[in-house]
Amino acid sequence: MTARVENSEVRANGGRSLTATFEMRNLSASPWRAAEGFAAGYQIFDPATGMLLVDGPRQAPESDVAPGERRAFQIRLELPPEPGRYRIFVSAMQENSHWFYERGSEFLLVDAVVDAGRAAIERFRVATIGSLRRENLLRSARRAITLPFESIVRNRSLIRTMVRRDVLGRYRGSFGGVFWTVLNPLILMLTYFFVFGVVLRTRFPHDPSRSGFALYFLAGMLPWLAVSEAAGRAPTVLLEHRNFVKKLVFPVETLPVNLVAAGLVSEIFGVALFLLASYLARGYVPLSIVWLPVLLVPQILLTAGICWFLAALGVFARDLAQINGFLLTLWFFLTPICYPETSLPGPALGVLSKNPMFVLVRGYRALLEGRAPALGPYWKLCVVAFAVFILGHAWFHKLRKSFADII
Repeated sequence: MTARVENSEVRANGGRSLTATFEMRNLSASPWRAAEGFAAGYQIFDPATGMLLVDGPRQAPESDVAPGERRAFQIRLELPPEPGRYRIFVSAMQENSHWFYERGSEFLLVDAVVDAGRAAIERFRVATIGSLRRENLLRSARRAITLPFESIVRNRSLIRTMVRRDVLGRYRGSFGGVFWTVLNPLILMLTYFFVFGVVLRTRFPHDPSRSGFALYFLAGMLPWLAVSEAAGRAPTVLLEHRNFVKKLVFPVETLPVNLVAAGLVSEIFGVALFLLASYLARGYVPLSIVWLPVLLVPQILLTAGICWFLAALGVFARDLAQINGFLLTLWFFLTPICYPETSLPGPALGVLSKNPMFVLVRGYRALLEGRAPALGPYWKLCVVAFAVFILGHAWFHKLRKSFADII
């Protein structure tokens, strides 16, 4: 740091001008000479984009400033006539060389707004480029965390309408109608049950009966139904709604969220089948089912993050839909849904247990056994799901400006 700002004050003059009064102390080992281009000046930036708008006039000191000395400056700041917010950097500089703030020195930072031809001061303070970067980083991190939740809450009515239309319209005109929402997962589960439970005679150690296999298998399928349905449709969701994407006012980030909500509708029917099967096989419904909302929280966050990522990537990689189908199949068989986790060899179990779906399936089966999900794996799942949720939305938000041009 070669300069320090002291005794600063900024006041409005009326109209579009401000006056900045401050002292600049020389912290370098060399004198500041006006003959060598030393002066104080200001630059005005657009705070939203960081674009330089005005490079203001300079004010040279009346005499050279020796190391350790300070000089007083009074600079008139003229803001642009256009209404809006502006950020002003008032700093020492050396003509045809550099601005001192660019090299880490202190400068006077003024945030102002122009409205109806008059400038008003929002705040002013002494800052450095390093402190600004830290503030921007914290602001971006805070925005990255709050923005996806704000978007979902703000557009909740639209999401509800789109999900209803998606669920009802998917099978409109078919013989079974909306009943296919139940039939599709039911037929899929019956197929896997026949292959693994009847043909291969797979059994779970906690209940080696055939009905026990059916219950454990169904418990493992519940989270998979919701996640796989949403993730399977995500790569093409923006292409299917290309008319919405081209509308600048439409919140396209809600389209992947619609898939998550539609997948939960399928899971609701699956939960109803699960509770019915549990009652028929054992004569009771486990009270631990009250822990289900606890498992749904990380499941929804994880699914939304995956869908945002796949939806954005699917715009640029049209083959992703085909590749995604293979990856989902691989993910299904690497998750102990159709077989007990105890059948996995030790090294494989250590690796596959890090799979978020592995933890979800284990949590759902804990409900079947009448206990709450294990706390250790659960909080780790929450951390991973939250990170995927935030990073998936950030990825989608970064690429969304290109969607309309490519689609």
